[in-house]
Amino acid sequence: MPYDKEELEKFRLSGKILRETREEMRTQVKENMLIIDVCDKVEGLIRSKGGKPAFPCNVSINEVTAHYTSPPGDVSKIPEGCTVKVDLGVHIDGYVTDTAFTVSFNSEGRSMTNTAELALKTALENIHGDMAIGKIGSLIETTIKNRGFKPISNLTGHSVGRYLIHAGLSIPNVAQVSISKVKTGEVYAIEPFVTLPEAVGRVDDSPQITIYRLLKTKSVKSESAKKLLKYIEANFRTLPFAERWLMGVLPNEQHKAAFKELFASKAIMGYPVFVEVSKKPVAQAEHTVLLKDDGCEILT
Repeated sequence: MPYDKEELEKFRLSGKILRETREEMRTQVKENMLIIDVCDKVEGLIRSKGGKPAFPCNVSINEVTAHYTSPPGDVSKIPEGCTVKVDLGVHIDGYVTDTAFTVSFNSEGRSMTNTAELALKTALENIHGDMAIGKIGSLIETTIKNRGFKPISNLTGHSVGRYLIHAGLSIPNVAQVSISKVKTGEVYAIEPFVTLPEAVGRVDDSPQITIYRLLKTKSVKSESAKKLLKYIEANFRTLPFAERWLMGVLPNEQHKAAFKELFASKAIMGYPVFVEVSKKPVAQAEHTVLLKDDGCEILT
C-alpha cells in the first residue's frame, strides 16, 4: 500500500539524516581505528540530528560482508590495507531508510568499491514502478561483470517499511526469473555487493552473532531478564539492536545471565555475521529509494 504524505515526509527526513551522517563519516573511517569508535560516531551523529538508529551500525571488513557491529568492550581495529563496509540506518517514528558505503585502503578494493557504486547508479537510473526484480538484478550483475568483478549472488536489496528493514520483497543482485515486480509508491533499499572474479561469490553464516532482534514476548523466569526484555520491547520493537545498547539497563553483574536467558528462551534472536565463502574481500554500495512510475526518488 502506497504511503501517505505524512509518512513520506518521515521517510524523507530519515533519508536526509542518513545521507548527512554517511557523508560526514566517509572521511572519518581510518586504518587502525577502533571499530567501536566508528559505530559510536555513526549512531551518535544519527541521534544528534534527531533520528534513531534503525539498526546497529555495521562495520564489515574484507571477507566479512554484513552483520558485524561492535559487541560491548570491542577492542578490534580496522586493519591497514583493508576494505571496510559501513552500513547504517535511520528511522523516524519507525519509517526506515538504509544506506552503505565502502572505504578501501588498497587499489583492488577501490576498484571494487567504484564498481559497486556504478552498479548502484545503473540500477537507480533504470528502476521504475512495475519493473521486474529479475531485470534489476540483471542490470546490477551485468555492470559488475563488465568491470571484471563478481556480484554476491545470495545477498539482496529489500523493501523497507515501518519498523521493518526487510519488509517482504527481496531485490536480487543477479539475473533471475521471477514474476515479482517493484511497485510505485513503495520504498526499497538497493545494495550491490561486489567481490573478486575468482571468489565463490556467495556468503555463509559464521558462528559469530553481534546483532539481535526481539522475536516474541515470552515468559522468562528471572526478574532481571524480565526487565531487560521490557526495555527491548519498549525501545526497539521489531528493529535490530546491539548488546552494547543494553549496557546500563541492569547492574553489570546481572546483565550477562539475563541476556543469555533471553536468547536461550528464544525471546530474542541473533543475526549471524556473513562471510564470503572463499574469504575474498567484498565492497558494497546502497541507497534507499521511493519508486515512481517513471523512475525513483533517492531518499538517501
